[in-house]
Parts: sequence; structure tokens; C-alpha cells
Amino acid sequence: MTVCLAVPTRSRNLRHADSRLLRSRASHLLRELGRSRSELSIALVDDQGITALNTEHRGKKAPTDVLSFSLLKGRHSDRRGALLGDVVIGIETAARQARVAHRSLDDEVARLLIHGTLHLLGWDHQKSEEARLMRAEERRLWRAIRS
Repeated sequence: MTVCLAVPTRSRNLRHADSRLLRSRASHLLRELGRSRSELSIALVDDQGITALNTEHRGKKAPTDVLSFSLLKGRHSDRRGALLGDVVIGIETAARQARVAHRSLDDEVARLLIHGTLHLLGWDHQKSEEARLMRAEERRLWRAIRS
């Protein structure tokens, strides 16, 4: 299993997650999902970066917390190798959400990683039943990786 992590350049105004803990949790997440031979790309970006991606790919000109770009389906799926895709986390948005929820930044980033990875694997939450099932799976995975 391979976890590739890209983090923003250090900035006075940008909070940072613990990259070693994030890699460990990502590896544990892949094992828990039965994807221990898979690769996962994780990028932590600032509001400007996530807004650009959100605008380009979803038509929403605003920052968001997490975006997923799956390689399991689509025109390049036959050349993806073991790579599941990319999970892009808006670290500034994650920091704001962590403060509101009274969670650590590392825990919020892990929750977003779980959510984004489930999207890579085809999970969705557009319909209420899908949302209920996805939330239950997120809770199960959170319990498994947080230790």
C-alpha cells in the first residue's frame, strides 16, 4: 500500500495537520476497506487551491472541505494501476470546521479523508438512504482508525 501526501508550503497563516499521523491513518483506512494493495493520493491545499478545483470541477466558486477524483471509472481507469485516485482536502476549511465542532485539526482531516476515500470507491450521499449508509460507514471507519 502506498499513500502519497502533498502538503502546502509552510505559511504563517496556514495551520498544518500532522503528516505522519495522516499517513498512518490513511494506511489503516485502506487496510480497513480491504484495499491494502491500493495507492492513495492525498493533497492538503489552501482555500485558494480548493476554490480553483471546486470551480473547475463542480462549478462552485467557493472553498469546500474535500474533493475526490476517482480513477476507478472513466477514461483513464484502464491505466490507473493500483491508484484509487486523489483526495484533496481544503486545510483552511478543515481548520474552521474543526474549531466549530471542537475537534482537533488532525481528527477533522481524518474525517474528511474517510469521506473523500469513500467517494473514490463509489459511495454517495445524494439520496437520504445513501447518506444514512455512508454516515454509518464513516462512523465505523472512524472508530477503526482513530486509535
